[in-house]
Amino acid sequence: MTTAQPRHLLDGSHRRMFIGGAWVEAASGQTMETRNPANGVVIATVPRAGKKDIERAVAAARNAFDGPWSRFKPHERQKLLLRIAELFERHWEEICVSDTTDMGLPIARARGNANRVLGMLRYYAGMATALHGQTIDNSLPGDIVSYTRKEPIGVVGAIIPWNAPTAASVWKIGPALATGCTVVLKPSEEAPLTPLLIAELMAEAGVPDGVVNIVTGTGTEAGAPLAEHMGVDKIVFTGSTATGQSIVRASAGNLKRVSLELGGKSPVIVCTDADLERAVPVAAMSVFANSGQICIAGSRLFVARQIHDEFVARLAAYAAGLRIGNGIDPETEIGPLISPRQLQRVEGYLRAGSEEGARLVVGGARLSQGALAEGNFVAPTVFAGVSDTMRIAREEIFGPVISALPFDTLDEVVRRANDTPYGLAAGVFTRDLATAHQLSRRLQAGSVWVNTYHAIDPAVPFGGYKMSGYGREGGTDHLDEYLNTKGVFIRID
Repeated sequence: MTTAQPRHLLDGSHRRMFIGGAWVEAASGQTMETRNPANGVVIATVPRAGKKDIERAVAAARNAFDGPWSRFKPHERQKLLLRIAELFERHWEEICVSDTTDMGLPIARARGNANRVLGMLRYYAGMATALHGQTIDNSLPGDIVSYTRKEPIGVVGAIIPWNAPTAASVWKIGPALATGCTVVLKPSEEAPLTPLLIAELMAEAGVPDGVVNIVTGTGTEAGAPLAEHMGVDKIVFTGSTATGQSIVRASAGNLKRVSLELGGKSPVIVCTDADLERAVPVAAMSVFANSGQICIAGSRLFVARQIHDEFVARLAAYAAGLRIGNGIDPETEIGPLISPRQLQRVEGYLRAGSEEGARLVVGGARLSQGALAEGNFVAPTVFAGVSDTMRIAREEIFGPVISALPFDTLDEVVRRANDTPYGLAAGVFTRDLATAHQLSRRLQAGSVWVNTYHAIDPAVPFGGYKMSGYGREGGTDHLDEYLNTKGVFIRID
């Protein structure tokens, strides 16, 4: 690093962004605030980057890719990733406090993500030495040896959302380091601080200058130029479907590779034989976790008609008992929404649910009493009497709102569950193995969980069907997204 950066602070101080191994300001000199969503307090200012900053970051990433980084052997990239994992583990509490303060994630949940995030880093470290091509027998005339090589795709532009800064950053940077790519990461303007902390840890681990660059700014001013940049070989994006479509259009300039993890409206199906003691809390937290601000939220809850009323009553009681507050309190189970804008969006859906005839069972309002007054808090909400055509059953809310819908037959619920433009995830609760296999096969979703939810394994591919995107994160499929395959033919006779 050529310019000193103070240790990560959440006291209203100014942070710089990380380009080419240096902590720098935006070319324009402009800055933007980031606020604690639990109380509205400014916790830091960061540079408001623009096109010139993106050009500087892409140039740094290209120089690193063409320079010393290209000579790193797989075992050296593996050692580097393992050092990063060690530093993450050593500073895990600091990372958790950053996520909690910047975007509201309850600290207990943040701490619980350690195995997932550290597991991802160590999985990518293992995979760094397991990437290889094939020797292929062929029927060409003459004596020819043919084989394939797996080669890093180049400079990767990564654009991440605010709802999971740590995991999203690692999910983008980890495979890039394992495969030998370089990265320009643009975090959300709503939660930019943890990625900047991650840059500190990566520099401390010995990541060469320019291999990882963090550019803070808005989607329009920094994200769009990154997606359009002719020097970027691949874009990886997690966020809304509308923005994903814009990125696909922007990628046409140089036909850069694109991976998209987009929106969802995931169904959760509770069959008559489900274990209700297990199903109620898991179905509830499939949505209420992270205050519903999660792409895989199981917000369409299909319950077998025979148990529908009992299940909804239990669900409402569970929701009413959840502890809501500032995420920094270890007892908090539900934190705030990210911003006043997101709060207004969710309140709009709460009104729409009632106006369209759904029955409000619990929640349904902003919480503004006492310590919650200055924050963006919404009570965990359950609607019953919901029809498939209501907005709350069709559109991604990104808030703690469940729509309960009864069903009568498996054929019916499969048809209704698949009747959505999205296909990111689905959940099933049943004790019958045949039902579990049948529904897992028939549901159009990239991940299907049976008698559980939110299980993410670094070794298992994750991604969507339909308008939930394409490409996969996790597993060997993930590494392939960052690699080109080259065919080589050598005549030896």
